[in-house]
Amino acid sequence: MGSVLDSASSELLSVSLQDSVDFVSLNLRYHSGNETDFYKKLSEFQSVWKDKDILVSSLKILDYASMEGYPFTPVAAIVKAINKEEGHMIGCDINEFLDYLPHVLSETNILQENPDAVLAPRSSYQAVQEMFAEQSELERDSFLQDVFPSGFLWGVSTGAFNIEGAWAEDGKGENIWDQFGHGGQVHMNQTADVACDSYYKTSYDIYLLKGLRPQLYKFSVSWSRIFPVGTNKTINSKGVDYYNRLIDRLLDSNIEPMVTLFHWDLPQALQALGGWQNESIIDAFVSYADFCFSTFGDRVKLWVTFHEPWVISYAGYGTGEHPPGITDPGEASYKVAHTILKAHAKVWHLYNDKYRSQQQGKVGLVLNSDWAEPKTPSSSEDVRASERYLQFMLGWFAHPIFVNGDYPDILKAQIQEVNQQCPMTIAQLPVFTEEEKTLVKGTADFFGLSHYTSRLVSAGTNGTCTPGYESIGNFSLHVDPSWPQAASSWIHVVPWGLRRLLNFVSQEYTGSKIPIYIAGNGVPTGDTGDLLNDTLRVDYFRQYINEALKAVKLDTVDVRSYIARSLLDGFEGPVGYSLKFGLHYVDFEDSNRPRTPKASAYFYSGVIEKNGFPSQTLGRSSAPVVFDRPVPSKLPNLPASEVPSKAKVVWQKFSSQTAFERDMYFYGTFPEDFTWGVSSSSYQIEGGWDADGKGPSIWDNFTHVPGNVNNNDNGDIACDSYNRVEEDIYMLKALGVKNYRFSVSWPRIFPNGRNNSINSHGVAYYNRLIDGLIANNITPIVTLYHWDLPQTLQDIGGWENDEIIDLFDSFADFCFQTFGDRVKFWLTLNEPNIISWLGYGEGLFPPNVKDPGYAPYKVAHILLKAHARVYHTYDDKYRASQGGVIAVCLFISWAEPKTPSDPRDIEAADRYLQFLVGWFAHPIYKNGDYPEVMKWKVGNRSELQNLPSSRLPVLTAEEQEYIRGTADVFCFNTYSSKIVSHSTTRLSPFSYDYDQEVSVTVDSSWPSSVLPDHRPVAWGMRRLLNWIKEEYGNPPIYIIENGVGAKTASDVDDNARIFYFKTYIDEALKAYKVDGVNLKGYNAWSLMDNFEWVDGYEPRFGLHQIDFDNPNRPRTPKRSAVYYAEIIRNNGIPLPKEDEFLYGEFPENFSWSVATAAYQIEGGWRADGKGLSIWDKYAHTPLRIGKDATGDVACDSYHRIEEDVEMLKSLKVSHYRFSISWSRVLPDGTTRYINEKGLNYYERLIDALLAANIVPQVTLYHWDLPQALQDIGGWENDTIVQRFKEYAEVLFQRLGDKVKFWITLNEPYNTAYLGYGTGTAAPGVSVRPGRAPYVVGHNLIKAHAEAWHLYNETYRAKQGGLISITINSDWAEPRNPHSQEDIEAARRFMQFFLGWFAHPIFKNGDYSEVMKRRIQERSLAQGLSESRLPEFTESEKQRIKGTYDYFGLNHYTTVLTYNMNYPKSVKSYDSDRGVATVTDRSWLGSGSLWLKVTPFGFRKILRWIKEEYNNPPIYVTENGVSERGAFEFNDTWRMHYYRSYINEALKANVLDRVDLRGYTAWTLMDNLEWAVGYEEKFGLYHVNFSDPALPRRPRASAKYYSQIIKCNGFPDPATGPHPCLEQEPEVTPTDPTPGAADSVNFLGLDLTSQSAEIALYVLFALSAVGALGLALFAYKYGKLSKRSHKQSHIELSSKM
Repeated sequence: MGSVLDSASSELLSVSLQDSVDFVSLNLRYHSGNETDFYKKLSEFQSVWKDKDILVSSLKILDYASMEGYPFTPVAAIVKAINKEEGHMIGCDINEFLDYLPHVLSETNILQENPDAVLAPRSSYQAVQEMFAEQSELERDSFLQDVFPSGFLWGVSTGAFNIEGAWAEDGKGENIWDQFGHGGQVHMNQTADVACDSYYKTSYDIYLLKGLRPQLYKFSVSWSRIFPVGTNKTINSKGVDYYNRLIDRLLDSNIEPMVTLFHWDLPQALQALGGWQNESIIDAFVSYADFCFSTFGDRVKLWVTFHEPWVISYAGYGTGEHPPGITDPGEASYKVAHTILKAHAKVWHLYNDKYRSQQQGKVGLVLNSDWAEPKTPSSSEDVRASERYLQFMLGWFAHPIFVNGDYPDILKAQIQEVNQQCPMTIAQLPVFTEEEKTLVKGTADFFGLSHYTSRLVSAGTNGTCTPGYESIGNFSLHVDPSWPQAASSWIHVVPWGLRRLLNFVSQEYTGSKIPIYIAGNGVPTGDTGDLLNDTLRVDYFRQYINEALKAVKLDTVDVRSYIARSLLDGFEGPVGYSLKFGLHYVDFEDSNRPRTPKASAYFYSGVIEKNGFPSQTLGRSSAPVVFDRPVPSKLPNLPASEVPSKAKVVWQKFSSQTAFERDMYFYGTFPEDFTWGVSSSSYQIEGGWDADGKGPSIWDNFTHVPGNVNNNDNGDIACDSYNRVEEDIYMLKALGVKNYRFSVSWPRIFPNGRNNSINSHGVAYYNRLIDGLIANNITPIVTLYHWDLPQTLQDIGGWENDEIIDLFDSFADFCFQTFGDRVKFWLTLNEPNIISWLGYGEGLFPPNVKDPGYAPYKVAHILLKAHARVYHTYDDKYRASQGGVIAVCLFISWAEPKTPSDPRDIEAADRYLQFLVGWFAHPIYKNGDYPEVMKWKVGNRSELQNLPSSRLPVLTAEEQEYIRGTADVFCFNTYSSKIVSHSTTRLSPFSYDYDQEVSVTVDSSWPSSVLPDHRPVAWGMRRLLNWIKEEYGNPPIYIIENGVGAKTASDVDDNARIFYFKTYIDEALKAYKVDGVNLKGYNAWSLMDNFEWVDGYEPRFGLHQIDFDNPNRPRTPKRSAVYYAEIIRNNGIPLPKEDEFLYGEFPENFSWSVATAAYQIEGGWRADGKGLSIWDKYAHTPLRIGKDATGDVACDSYHRIEEDVEMLKSLKVSHYRFSISWSRVLPDGTTRYINEKGLNYYERLIDALLAANIVPQVTLYHWDLPQALQDIGGWENDTIVQRFKEYAEVLFQRLGDKVKFWITLNEPYNTAYLGYGTGTAAPGVSVRPGRAPYVVGHNLIKAHAEAWHLYNETYRAKQGGLISITINSDWAEPRNPHSQEDIEAARRFMQFFLGWFAHPIFKNGDYSEVMKRRIQERSLAQGLSESRLPEFTESEKQRIKGTYDYFGLNHYTTVLTYNMNYPKSVKSYDSDRGVATVTDRSWLGSGSLWLKVTPFGFRKILRWIKEEYNNPPIYVTENGVSERGAFEFNDTWRMHYYRSYINEALKANVLDRVDLRGYTAWTLMDNLEWAVGYEEKFGLYHVNFSDPALPRRPRASAKYYSQIIKCNGFPDPATGPHPCLEQEPEVTPTDPTPGAADSVNFLGLDLTSQSAEIALYVLFALSAVGALGLALFAYKYGKLSKRSHKQSHIELSSKM
C-alpha cells in the first residue's frame, strides 16, 4: 500500500470517482513487525473511502520468518484492522494468504502436539494479557480514589438453603441439600435444618438490610418450598407467602429484589427421577419459573435463572463434593451443563414472550469464574492453558449464551483431542442442534459474574486418560505463595484478577451491549479467632471493589452492580457452618440465631453511602437540611396552679376505670409528622474518657473511686461510641428512626469547662455524628447537659455556685454557633429534678452532696436560671437564623392516689407531682414561680422547724418574668408509676422528701423489672399525658425517654421489653387519639445497653445488646429493636387485617347452646340416694377448695328444673349441654344398683327441654367419678373401661330415645393431668406425676372408644344420635414468632395437650410421634427399661381410630410458649413436654389468672383442628369468661369476650371453611368453679350464693348472647336494619363536641374520639342490647329489679 498510493492522491481519487464506483478493490501487503504503520495507513484509506464497500482482492504476509513463535499475530492484527467499524469490508481473497499457512504450520509442529493452535485472530484473552503485560506491581496494586457512576447498584446476597432453615416447615418439600445433610455428609454432621432461621426472621434480615442500605438484595427462591415435589401438582401457599412478604418488605425499604430461581437446591423428588441428567426436568423448571414470574414478577424486575451452574455441573456431578454426589466428570458433568443451558434458554424465552412487555424486567444468569494467569507468562503453552482454563470454566456456559449458541471451539477441540489420544472416550460433550443453538444464543439481558479468586495455570502433562476436570482440559492449577490465603483452601486474595476478568468478559462476551453485574464476591473466614473484627474481609472488599472501579473508570467496562457475599454467615455446603462469608455474624449455638454486624458490614455500608472511594471527603454539605422539626411558636402564659390543681380531673376521669376499660387494647396510628426516635447520653455510651484532650467530668472522678458504683463499673470505655460513629448510625438506620437524642459532653468540648479551652477533636466527633445523622434523614435532638459536669467546675462549687450560670451559657452559645446550622431541637438540661435531689439531696450521684433540706432547692434555683439564660441566648442570637426549638427535659413518674375516693390522697398525688414536676415546669410553663403548694409546704414546715425563712429560695418578680415561657415544647422522661397517699412526715432532719408529706409505694402485682422503682405500669402513661395536658395547657409534648431494663448479659429475645413498648406506646396512642393530647414524638430508651449510672452495666435497657467483654463492643439487635422498627414503620399500631370485624351469619342449622356440669350446679349431694363422688370427697377435704366451698348445694338445680329451663328459653338457645352425675344414677359406680330417683331427675329435665324445643346435649362424664370406683384405683385401674361402658349402656337404654347428642368424656386432659398429675382437681393424686397421668389418659381413651362402639353397634340404628368426645385445649403461639425453637415448642404444646387425646381418636389410633419419642427418650435416660407412656396394641389402635361423629372442643384462651429443658431426672408430664408458657401483657385479663382474652387464638385452633384432623365437624362445647368481685349487671367485658370470640368462630367458618356446626357458651349461671369455689364467676346469669334463696339474675351479656343467637351471627349494618334487631330500642349517640379529634377505629367501628372514649369503657355491645331491654330482662327473670325504665336508663347513662 505504502509506495503505491499516498493519502493525498487517494483522497483526490475518491472525490473524483465518488459517484462512478460501487466498490473499491484493495491489495494488502503486511510487513511483519510494522503493525503500527499498517494500522495507520489502513485507517487513512478507510476514512477516505468511508462510504464505499471495500473488497480485499489480495492479502500477502511478508517477513513471516521474523515472527518467532507468534505466527498468528499478523492474522489477528489484520482481522482487527479490517473489521474496524468505519470501513465496509465486503470480502477478502485469501489465496495468497493460504500460501503462507504451510510455513506457519510446519513451524508449530502440527495440531497433534499443540491442539490449541487453531486458526484464529488474537483472542480476547491475549488482548487482556497484552493490555496488562507492561504493568508494574506498584501500578497494578495502586489504589484508585474515585466513585462509581451514579445509578451504580450496590447489593448483598444470600441463597435459600444457606440461610432459610425451616427445612420441613409449612409443607416445604425435601431438597437435595436436606438429604445431603441428613446423610451425615457435612462437617460435624451439621445440617441446614434451621440455618439462620431466616424463614421465620424476615423482619430481622430486613432490619440488617436497612442498616446496610444496599440498592439490591439478591436471594434465591427454594424450588421445593414452592413446589414441594418439584412440579406444579402441589403448590405450597405458605412458601409463596414467605417470598411475597420478603419481596414486599424489601420494596417497602427501597431495596430492589434480585431473585435467583435456582441456587443449587433441587427438590429431592426431581433428583429421584435423575435430576439435571433427565431432560424432562427442563419442563419442570420452566413450569416453576412460569409460576414465579406470574406470582412475583409484578414486583421483581431482576431475575437470575441459575446461580453458578459450573458449580452444579462440576461439584454436583463431576467431583461429587456437592449433592447429588455423582462423580462422573467425563459424562454427567457435561450432560448436566447441556440440560441447564437449554433450561435457562427456555425460561428466558418464556419471560421474553409472555411477561417482558408487561413486567419490563431483565433475565440473566450468574456464572462464576476465577481469573487464570499463566504460571510462566513467557511460555506460550501456559498462556494457551490459561485461556483453555477460562473457556472450560466460563466459556462452557457463556459462549453458547453470549456468542453463538454453541460451546467454545477451544473446549470442543480439546475434548476431541483428549478422546483421540486415549483408548476410550474420556469426555462426552453433547452437541447442540442448529435449532438449539438458535434457542440458546442471546438469552441473557445481563451477564451476572461471580468471582472470588485467581489461579496460576500451566499446561497439563498430556497422556493421562483418567477422566478429571484438569486432565480433560489439559491444564494444571497453582497459586503464587505470596497470595494471601483465606480460610478456605480454594480462595486466595488476588484483587487484580477481577479487573482482568472483567476486561475479558467485556471483550469476549458483552461489549457495550450487555451490562455486567458482579453478582457474587466475598471471602470466608474461619470459625475461630475474632469473628466480628474481620479485617481480612474489610481488606478484601476494599481491594476487590477498587479493582472493579478501575475496570469501570480506567477500562470503560460496563459494570452496573457489585453484590457482596453474603448478608449473613450461613450453611456453606459440605463445610457446614465452619466457613463464614457473612457481613453479619450469626451465633448458631443460640436458638435465637442473633445477628451481629461485623466490621465488614460497617465498612461496606460506608462504601455504599459514598458510592465508592471519593478522594478526600469533601467538607460538610452547605445545602439546607430538610427534615421534620417542630415549628417554634410561643406557648401561652398560664396562671399559677391551684391546690390541688385543676388537673385533678384526670384522677376523677380515670381512677374509677374497671380493669377492662383501663386495659382494653387500642388500635390506631399517629399523625404523619409524628417523630419516632431513640435516646442515649454522652457519659453512658461514649467512652474515650480521656481521649484526644477530653477533660474529666464529675462522673469520671466518681466512678474511679472503688465502691461508688455496682461492680466498680465505670464509663471509661462504655459502648466506645466515641470511636464508633458509623456503627451507631448503622443501628439508627436499621431502626428507621426519625430522630436521635444524644447529649454533648461539656468536658469533651471545653476540657476545663470554659471557652478558653476548646477541644477540636471533641467538636469533630459531634460534627461527624450530626453529619452522619443528617445524611440519613435523622433529626438530631441534642441535650446540652446530661449530668457530666466538668470536674474543674465542680471544684468551684458546681451547681451550687451562681457563676456556673454564665459558664453554662458560654458552653451553650458555642454549641449553638457550631452545630446550630444542623441541630434544630435543643434540650438544655436532662432531668434537673434528678440532679437536684440525687446529686445534692441524697448524694447518691456525684457530686455526692448530702444536704436534703437545703441544697436541692438551691441547686434547682440555679438550674432554672441557667436554663432560662440559655433559652434567651438562643432566642436572642440564633433563633431567627436557625429556626430551632429549645426546652428542658424533666423526669416524671405518674402518681396514682392510693384511695381515689379520699380527697387527701388526691391532694397528695397532686402534691407529689408538683414537687417532682411543677418544681421546674411551673416556673417555666406557668408563671415563672414555684407551685403554690410547694411554697406553702416548705414555708410552713420551715416555720415549724423554727427557721427564720423558708428553705425554698424566692424568685424575684424580675426572675419570674425572665424564667416564664422559656420552653417551646414540653419534653419529659418516664418509666413507671407510684401509689401515693397523704402522710404526716417528721420535721427533722430537714428534707425535700419529707416536705412533700406523702407516702409513696408500688403495687406488688405490677410486673417487676431490674430496678425496683421501675415497675411497668403502662396505664400510668396515659394518665400522665392527660395530666400534662390539663396542667400545662396541652403544649406540644415529646416523650424523650421510655423503656425498661433487664438484669441479664444476654437478652436478645427480650420479651418483657416488647410487652413494655407494646403497652406503653398503646397508652400514648390512646392519649393522642381518644383524649386529644398534643403528643408529637416518642423516643425509646435506649439505643443500646450502656452504663446505667450507679447500677453500672447490670441493668440492660438497650434495643441493641452490647458485649462489654469484647473490646469491639459488638452491637446485636434484640427482638425489641425489630419490634420497635415495625411500630415506626407502621407509625403506630394499626388494626391487623385478620382482626378486622367480620359481619355475616352462621349456617342455617347452626346450634346455639349453653353449658353446665352436674357437680357444679346440681347440689343435692346426698339427695334421694345419690352416692359419693370424688368431688364430694375432695370438697370435704380441708384446704382443697377456695374458701372451703363445696358443691353440696351449689345452684340447687337438682330442685329447680323449671327455673333452669325458663332461663334457657329466654336465652333462645337451640341446645342445652349438661352432664349426668354417674354416682347419682349408679351410687357405687356399678350397675349392681340403679338409683331410679336420680335417673328420674334427668328424665324430667330432658322432657322439659324437649317441651321447650331445646335439644339436650348430654355429657356422660364431667369429672365426678363415683368415690367407690376411686377406692379401687379410679381411672388408673383398667377395669374402669368396662365399668364406664356399663354406665353408658344404662343411659343409652333409658335416655337414648330422647337424647340425640352424646359426649362421652369432658376434658380428659384435666382428669388425667390435674386429677392424677398435679392433684389440683379430684381425686387429688400427685405422687406419680410422670406415670399416673399417662395411665389415666390411656384408660380414658379406651373407655371412650368402648362407649362409642357400644352406641355405634347397638343403639345408633335405632336411636339415630351423634356421639363423640369433648377435648379442651388452649391455643399456643410461639413466644417469639421469629424463632424455630419457639414455634416447635408451640407445636409440641398442642400435641401434648389437644393431640394427647385427639391424635389417637381422630388420626391413627395412637399417640403422636412427638409424644411417643420424647417420653421414650426421657424414660430411657432416667434408667427405665421402657417408656412411661403406655402402648396401644395394634388391635386397640384399630378399635380407637375413628371413634367420633364430631369434634367437641372446649376453648378459652391462648398462651405463649417457649422451649424449657427440665433436668433429666424429673419425671412429669411437664418435663416430658419441655414447654414453658407466658402470657402477653397487652392481653385483657379476666377473673381467672389462667384466662386471658385472646379471640385470635380461637380461630387459629379451629383452623388447626381442620388441617390436623381432616376437617371433622366441630361443635364448640364450652367457651366463656370469668369475673371476680361484686355483681356487675353491665358485664361489658363478657359481652366483648363473646362478641370477639364468636366473631373469630364466624371467620373460621366463612373464611377458613372450618366445618363448624355449633357453639356453646360457658356457662348458664355462676356455679362452683371447681377448686376456686365460688370466687370466679362465668355465668350469663348471676347467682347470689349468700342468699339462701339462690336468686338468679341475668347479666347484660345474657341478653347480648340471646341477640347473637336470634341473628345467627352478626348481620351487616351496611345492609340496613335486620329483623332480628328490630325489637331493640336504639340508643342515640350524643353529637360529638365541636373540634373533637377525627374519627377513630375502635373494634371495627369508625367513631369520633368522644364516642370512642365512651366505647372504650362501655363497648359498642351496650348500644345493641339497649338499656330498656336490659332493664326488662332483669325485671322479668331476676325478680329483683323494681326500678322503672327511666331509672335504669339514668343508671346506664351515668355509667357511660
